[in-house]
Amino acid sequence: MGARLDQAAAQLFPEFSRARLQSWIRSGELRLDGTKGRPRDAIRGGEVLSLNAELESEVSWTAEALPLEIVYEDEELLVIDKPAGLVVHPGAGNHNGTLVNALLNHRPDLEAIPRGGIVHRLDKETSGLLVVAATLNAHRSLVAQLQKKDVQREYFAIVRGVPSGGGRVEAAIGRHPRQRTKMAVVAAGGKPAVTHYRIARRFAQYTALDVQLETGRTHQIRVHMAHRGYPLLGDPVYGGRLQLPRGASERLAAALRGFRRQALHAQRLSFVHPGSGDHCSFESPLSDDLEALLQVLAEENSVQGGQASGLS
Repeated sequence: MGARLDQAAAQLFPEFSRARLQSWIRSGELRLDGTKGRPRDAIRGGEVLSLNAELESEVSWTAEALPLEIVYEDEELLVIDKPAGLVVHPGAGNHNGTLVNALLNHRPDLEAIPRGGIVHRLDKETSGLLVVAATLNAHRSLVAQLQKKDVQREYFAIVRGVPSGGGRVEAAIGRHPRQRTKMAVVAAGGKPAVTHYRIARRFAQYTALDVQLETGRTHQIRVHMAHRGYPLLGDPVYGGRLQLPRGASERLAAALRGFRRQALHAQRLSFVHPGSGDHCSFESPLSDDLEALLQVLAEENSVQGGQASGLS
C-alpha cells in the first residue's frame, strides 16, 4: 500500500537491479495491470505486475583466453584462486587482461550477470580465493550473504612490526582527504569497517597474521593494519618505502627487495550455496612467493637467536 511501482517490482523480482526494473517499466516490458506505467506510479494493492523482457548483456567487455585457476564450478557459481598481479575487473587503464575477461571466455553466459558475476573483489596484488556468481539467483543470494556478513573471508598477512597479540580494528574507511586514489580511516563520512586479526607466527621484526573480515571495504586490511601501526610488508601505498631491518642479512635484504607486492593472501572462503543451501568452504595454499618469504624470515630468526612461534 502506497509503494512506488519500481519499489514493488524490486520486491517481486529481487534478482534484478532497481535500475534495470525501472528501464523495463519505462519501455513497457514490465507492466502494471497490462498497461505501461512510470517508476513513480503509486501501488494501491491487488494489482498484477507482468514482466516480459529479454535479458540483454550486462557487460560490454571482451572475452579473452587467459588462464584460470578454478577451484570449484557448477551451474550457479565458480570459486577462483586468483594469482597476484591479476586485476579483477576492467576499469580505467585495465580494459583487458583481467579476471572478468578470462571468465567471459570460459563462461560466455556471465555477460547477463551484473559485473560479470563479480560480487566481491581482491586487490590486484592480493592472491587467493573469490566466488563468482554464474546466475542471477546466485548473484542475488551471494550479495545478500555479503550484506548480512554471512560470507566468511579469512586472509593470511605479513606485517611490519610485532603486535603483542591479536585484536579487533573498528574504524570507518573512506577516501583519503588529500590523496584521492587512497583509502583512509576517516572521522566523518566513511563506511563502517571491522577487521579481526590474530598472531600466526612471530619473527624478529615482522609478524604473520590470520585476518578475518567482518566488512569488506576497499583496501580494508591494508588500511586498518597501517592505522594500527603494522602496515603490510611490501605495501608501498600504505606502508611507505621499504625499510630494511637493522642488522638484516644480505639474504633477507634481497628477499625483501624482491617481494614487490603487499603480503596478503585470501586463504579461506565460506558461504551458503545459493542453489543447494549447503555450507561450502574452500581453502587456498599460500602462494610460492609468500612461502619463500616466510622461509627467509624464519631462517633470519634462527640466525639472530629468535624462535618463530606458532599460534598464540
